[in-house]
Amino acid sequence: MERLQKIMAARAGMSRRAAEKYIAEGRVAVNGVPAKLGDGADPERDEITLDGAPLPVPERKYYIMLNKPVGYVTTMSDERGRKTVADLVREVPARVYPVGRLDINSEGLLIMTNDGELANLLTHPSFEKDKTYRVLVTGDIEEGVRRLREPMELDGVKLRRAQVRLLRSSGQLHTLDITVHEGRNRQIRRMCAAAGLEVKRLTRISEGGVRLGGLKKGCWRELKEEELLALRGGVCRK
Repeated sequence: MERLQKIMAARAGMSRRAAEKYIAEGRVAVNGVPAKLGDGADPERDEITLDGAPLPVPERKYYIMLNKPVGYVTTMSDERGRKTVADLVREVPARVYPVGRLDINSEGLLIMTNDGELANLLTHPSFEKDKTYRVLVTGDIEEGVRRLREPMELDGVKLRRAQVRLLRSSGQLHTLDITVHEGRNRQIRRMCAAAGLEVKRLTRISEGGVRLGGLKKGCWRELKEEELLALRGGVCRK
């Protein structure tokens, strides 16, 4: 059982104070019986009406992790006819939208949802949770890593120091894990270019405590409760 005004606020997009006013005025009924302030209801079983009309049933929220392959643009449609991430999530029962971007030549973890509140949270400038990218580069790796670890600036904005780890080198190819705290346009590629490194492959492997893991390219799955908790900073409202 939940407080009636809480259910009304969630379903009808009104404030709880407005819901209480409607209840006090006798305009709300539960299973045909006029409601009183303090009443509760089961949102899954009880019929709640306002002025005789049933409250709308809220659309189920979906939270998707997609492993975006190279060659797909991070939009729902493309005027140039390129493949989009929407093509990969057609089996999701709701229309979900990408949160943030990965450019057409990058791959890896992309979060998609129909929850506007969560999307706003994750794209707000104050959201600075770590994003980690596995990057294959060429160039002077010793000098490049040194410069990547120094304070950098993009578009006139000072970036927080990146965490950079050299995983392995094979000939002229070097694999790095780079963790940043912002989400500026093509940030990793531009940082590497400024450090004298050329990016050959770029994969986002984690964001805000959510890890890509073994999800196959082009496939998606729903986020787990603990992953949503990590993204929301400890408040899960799935």
